[in-house]
Amino acid sequence: MSVPLYHEMFNPLLQALHELGGSATISELEEKTVEIMNLSEDDISEIHSESRTEFSYRLAWARSYLKKYNLIENSSRGVWSLTTEGWRIKSVDSDKVIKAYRYYLRKDKVDIKEEIDEEIETTWQNELIDIVKKMKPEAFERLCQRLLRESGFTNVEVTKRSGDGGIDGQGVLKIGGLLSFNVIFQSKRYKGSVPPSVVRDFRGAMVGRADKGLIITTGTFTREAKLEAKRDGAPLIDLIDGEELVEKLKELSIGVKVEERIEEDVIINKEWFKNL
Repeated sequence: MSVPLYHEMFNPLLQALHELGGSATISELEEKTVEIMNLSEDDISEIHSESRTEFSYRLAWARSYLKKYNLIENSSRGVWSLTTEGWRIKSVDSDKVIKAYRYYLRKDKVDIKEEIDEEIETTWQNELIDIVKKMKPEAFERLCQRLLRESGFTNVEVTKRSGDGGIDGQGVLKIGGLLSFNVIFQSKRYKGSVPPSVVRDFRGAMVGRADKGLIITTGTFTREAKLEAKRDGAPLIDLIDGEELVEKLKELSIGVKVEERIEEDVIINKEWFKNL
């Protein structure tokens, strides 16, 4: 089985949101949709771009179509949820969704602009990923060090690369001013998908040395790697892939500057001129 087409994901995506209680992050949606569609690791590991899989890319389009069809919506924090209509409907006719989507694109130029904006957003993400991948290993580790500090970590140190058991750095995360956790992190400039063996090796290296573990990559993580990171009975390891990394850099303004533009929509009233 190959990567499903975007319209083949409409109903599995709806089902996933229903089963997840009506709302979910993109990561949760992807994992649940993979489970519902019974996709293999090969199906979901095909690369679309350096920071995104083909599966992730097509599921994003499925979300866009269902959003225009008023069945789902998303918040500024990246959480997708069912609309009132979405709660009522458990499945859709793919052809009707596609026709409605294309009708809105032809009818409403604002929607067309949104599609253009989405492409622009993808472009800056890919550009930033490409820049980060070309950084020297030591520079990338310093970037991750800065990222952790800006995220609230203290005592962040980068360890030597030789003989460190795969651990690139460590720090302390204090939550609510009450609880502190020792965290070790590994940063990997990766072109493809990080396999579960990397997660297992990292966990083995962190035992007895930290409370939490974090792996940051410019690539993606295989489904098995994600499952290994949260395996029952083993220390939890958090994962940050290329997409999440660049979004975090943007959010924290690390090497990224967001300039807001104010745009005007000028509408000419032709009838008014005719009636003068």
